[in-house]
Amino acid sequence: MTPDDRKYAESHEWIKVDGDVVVVGISDHAQESLGDITFVELPEVGAEVTKGSDCCVIESVKAASDIYAPLSGTIAEVNSELDATPELINQSPYDEGWMFKIKGFDAAELETLLDAAGYSSFLENN
Repeated sequence: MTPDDRKYAESHEWIKVDGDVVVVGISDHAQESLGDITFVELPEVGAEVTKGSDCCVIESVKAASDIYAPLSGTIAEVNSELDATPELINQSPYDEGWMFKIKGFDAAELETLLDAAGYSSFLENN
């Protein structure tokens, strides 16, 4: 089930607006495609990210995959729980498995992302 309280990028990241930051993670589809996640290289707090640029890496038993910034802004916080338990992304991709938060984002960029129905349709057609 794709939660409808967030937006999605075609590169399978989700964002959820939480006050003046957005919380970022990967979709259930993405974690399922990756398989068992073994390591996450998170971005540095304070790093500037640009929409569409790679900002962290997830390693799984299958492969290493870049994670892209769904919006431009500054990394405000990272989920340090993932250092010891990267499998949280597999177990709870939409809650405990969040990856990082972005502040100072451009609200206009939110319009470029898909809603839950649009993301589900994208998955069905690709």
